Amino acid sequence: MRSAADRAGLDAAEPRMSQPRAAEARTGSGAAPRQPTGTRTTPGVATASPLGMLAAMPPPSSTPPNQGEPPIGGTPGEVAPGPVVRDRDDACPGALRLHTADDGKLARLRLPGGILTNRQVEALAVAAERYGDGHLGITSRGNAELRGIGDHCGNGLAELLRHTALLPSERHERVRNIVASPLAGLDGLGHGGLHSWLRELDALLCAQDWTTALSGRFLFALDDGRGDVTGLGGDVTLLAQGEGAALVRTGGAAPLRVAAADAPRAALAAARAFLAAADAAGTGAWRVRELPRGHEVDLAAALASAGIPAEPAPVPHTAPASAPRPGVAPGPDGTYAVLVAPVLGRVTGAQLRALAGPGGEVRITPWRGFVVPGFEERGAHERLEELGAAGFITGPGSPWSGVGACTGRPGCAKALADVRRDALPGSGGLPVYWSGCERRCGHPHGDWVDVTATADGRYTVTARSGMAEQQLPYAEGKLADTIGRARGGGR
Repeated sequence: MRSAADRAGLDAAEPRMSQPRAAEARTGSGAAPRQPTGTRTTPGVATASPLGMLAAMPPPSSTPPNQGEPPIGGTPGEVAPGPVVRDRDDACPGALRLHTADDGKLARLRLPGGILTNRQVEALAVAAERYGDGHLGITSRGNAELRGIGDHCGNGLAELLRHTALLPSERHERVRNIVASPLAGLDGLGHGGLHSWLRELDALLCAQDWTTALSGRFLFALDDGRGDVTGLGGDVTLLAQGEGAALVRTGGAAPLRVAAADAPRAALAAARAFLAAADAAGTGAWRVRELPRGHEVDLAAALASAGIPAEPAPVPHTAPASAPRPGVAPGPDGTYAVLVAPVLGRVTGAQLRALAGPGGEVRITPWRGFVVPGFEERGAHERLEELGAAGFITGPGSPWSGVGACTGRPGCAKALADVRRDALPGSGGLPVYWSGCERRCGHPHGDWVDVTATADGRYTVTARSGMAEQQLPYAEGKLADTIGRARGGGR
């Protein structure tokens, strides 16, 4: 039985991209936008108190770089190209510091580990309908975004979030960036204890004054040992191991082994060591990979100073990060989890409410999906069918599986196209991501197909694998075929 999302994909046609705006409207400066690297010109080829800040603290620019969620970016060990010098604090929006976009105010809600109670799911549905445009956007860090917020709605939104424990510390709300293995404790893989790490690390972050100096882009990754989020380029990564041990590492540096019970404190110490390194470098780095050579994080010294015993450990081999497949996942305790994804990463309030499950918990994944645990087998399959009818992607065979897009026009001032309207369903293979400009906000990690709008009203198609990329030329009317070939590895 096909879901509503599947049926919609079968009816879609190749887009006719809307004509781009004048260059002045796109850039805000009157200068023509720079073409993406490698673009060809072949015809047919895309060459005060927190409450007082709610509605009065838009970031300096109309659309900050990587608005819409900073890319998780950076293969572990990757060094940023050239020295990165920041002369301002990052402008990432939060639940209190709202960003002014072309479609209204934008709020980004940090949800550590993506874990929500059913009551919090209902609160987000209410927030989307009462204060936003009726939708909730899911980001590449398992966080949530509300768009289209009215100028005088910030206080009401903050009160709703505070009342449902979604805003435990107003001073720290932008630094609670924690991704975690979404199937931890549900499918019998990995090692236990991840959720205790998550709770403890979040509490530690909110209890310290100095943690407010961390950038809103700084990322903690907690992996239960299966290697799924280890590859997401965290600034500080914890990897569970057997026999009560864990690895901690900063960026792509060599890890150190600590006791599992010490892991949250070790992550906190690593973050403090990063701030010390960034301060010494004087470059205003927001992320570990932005630190210049000679100013690396001294993790060993940081752990010793915190009284945490540690020893060197080999770099673990992990497979490329990949999203859990939509469907039903059995657990060793006889319960089942339902896994679904929203089309292009956005859900309505009604779709959110449909997710509430018998386990009292919903998890948002870093791949813009949902995990609903606590079912018996028959109930899991029934709920999966219901969610398919509600418009969710419920299996890897959906034509929308693996297809993502940034905000695009009309919501983003930088976008050159309405990518959500133009995005095409496909037939599986590598993830494909439609971007409204060369910033590619929220793009996937690892190998993916990059479809990017350009100033001449077309798209480039680029297959990206690690640090390598290959642009694929195409003739007029062959965009869908070219994307399909790229997703299949050139077949």
